[in-house]
Amino acid sequence: MNDKVKRVKYLRGLEKFAKLVIRNLKRDDYDSIKFRTLVEKNAEILAKIEPVYLDQPYAKSLCEFVNLVITIDDKAMLLKAANSLEKLKNSKSYKKDKHKGQIYE
Repeated sequence: MNDKVKRVKYLRGLEKFAKLVIRNLKRDDYDSIKFRTLVEKNAEILAKIEPVYLDQPYAKSLCEFVNLVITIDDKAMLLKAANSLEKLKNSKSYKKDKHKGQIYE
């Protein structure tokens, strides 16, 4: 496989893992034991994917978030990291208001 295919496969795996974790962190019926088993099961799947070098800020922070989830159990800290990750992702898609200065009558 070439580098581009490896990179895309790795990023998709990270994204899938992160979305699963964030979705389960924000549930009303959060259970730390179920969450930890879910993380361990999906970490094994993620470990099968060959890691590649990531140079984009979002990709780096995504990888850091995944590593943080695997090592830490604190829900508040993980939620804070998840929110900052989503904020970084959404900052790329910011769109300026076209006619902000004009007043319509």
